[in-house]
Amino acid sequence: MRDRAAALTALLTAEAMNLLDSTIVQVAAPAVHQSLPGPVSDIPWFSAAYTLPFAVLLITGGRLGDLAGRRRVFRIGVTAFLLTSLACALAPASAALIVFRAAQGAAAAVIIPQTIGLIRAMFTGAALSRALGAIGPVMGLAAVCGPVLGGVLTEAWSWRSAFLVNVPLSALVLLLARNLPEDRAPGRPRLDLPGTALAIAGTGLLVYPLAEMSTPDYPLLAGGVAVLVFFVLHQRRTRTPLVEPSLFAGRRFPAALVTSALFFTATSGLTLVVVLHEQLDAGAGVRAAGLTLVPWSAGLGVASWIAGSILVPRFGNRVMPAGIAVLVAGLVTACVVTAHGVFLGALGVIGIGAGLFSPAFFTAALHAVRPAEVGSAAGLLNAVQQLGATVGVALLGGVFFGGGTVAAYRIAIVVMIGAAGGSALMAGNRRSRFSRDRGYRVS
Repeated sequence: MRDRAAALTALLTAEAMNLLDSTIVQVAAPAVHQSLPGPVSDIPWFSAAYTLPFAVLLITGGRLGDLAGRRRVFRIGVTAFLLTSLACALAPASAALIVFRAAQGAAAAVIIPQTIGLIRAMFTGAALSRALGAIGPVMGLAAVCGPVLGGVLTEAWSWRSAFLVNVPLSALVLLLARNLPEDRAPGRPRLDLPGTALAIAGTGLLVYPLAEMSTPDYPLLAGGVAVLVFFVLHQRRTRTPLVEPSLFAGRRFPAALVTSALFFTATSGLTLVVVLHEQLDAGAGVRAAGLTLVPWSAGLGVASWIAGSILVPRFGNRVMPAGIAVLVAGLVTACVVTAHGVFLGALGVIGIGAGLFSPAFFTAALHAVRPAEVGSAAGLLNAVQQLGATVGVALLGGVFFGGGTVAAYRIAIVVMIGAAGGSALMAGNRRSRFSRDRGYRVS
């Protein structure tokens, strides 16, 4: 039991490191630019250089775990993440930092898809439900805490400390990873090289213009959609698909992908909008802007614990739309109030809604995935999350600069209503394989 707890800690810490690193630079980027020689156009690429290879390589990273063993691939990825984090902290110029950030994002793409398969290899029954339910809260807290930690570290010490924090965390993960079991897909699946190339090209063409946070390059976006359509056609014809077609036999997993994309579009974009509003509209400093998200983090942490331990086992999928309803209520309050204290309270309500949603979502989305589908499911789910987060930063960031904070919140409300529709589709399947075989109540 103690070994499994240590192994789960390693996996959840790795999940947290990735999201911390993808958001921590949002606040630290201006300080990085002041410290390192380079043009002002480099600023958005301090974040985009990480998110682009991360999003592009997630599907391939999931398949590598199927082929070579998830524990082995996980440990290789964490080692690479440690070394590239150290390189980022020691970067002598902007161009070098961008290159190191790209390598760091590639390492994260190898790490993250392995966590779901390894959790499923270690736990069964109610313990599996609790372990999978822990992923969402950890990811949500890390995503919100990233700007907070980035602001505190940058103002107290240096932006380099925002990268150095990954070094002891990675070392801890490698130490605890000794308790992980080896796990891989049954049989001997092959790596679909043409499918891998199409997935990388299509995802890259979609994410690249969005990651720049400028006016989207619509021909590139259209090209990305076309390549991904060709990728889908190729997957239907090949004997060794990169993505298992059985994932799309029912409506649950496709609905999970749509719901995840919309949820992370709204929440990731909102995090950026709050930080920008505090710095540019309210005149707050870096640390104060980051600390504004503390009510969100606190609400998410408390609500996710209650949802994962009490509400999801009792009420099942019905917790998802309830969480989104609470989140939308917080957004509506943030739109109509002007008092700063009420605004902070609204952020707390948003966090509570996100905390209620996340454990129910990840439990419902992943319990029905079979062993042969784990690599594909993990890679796809994480890729869609990253794409949603990238779209959210680009969309809500653009709306903020064009129409203001309230306009960005209104767009987020519309997106979250769409996520509620997706979660309703997931919850509509009243009986799942897990509810029949493992005692998880889905209602």
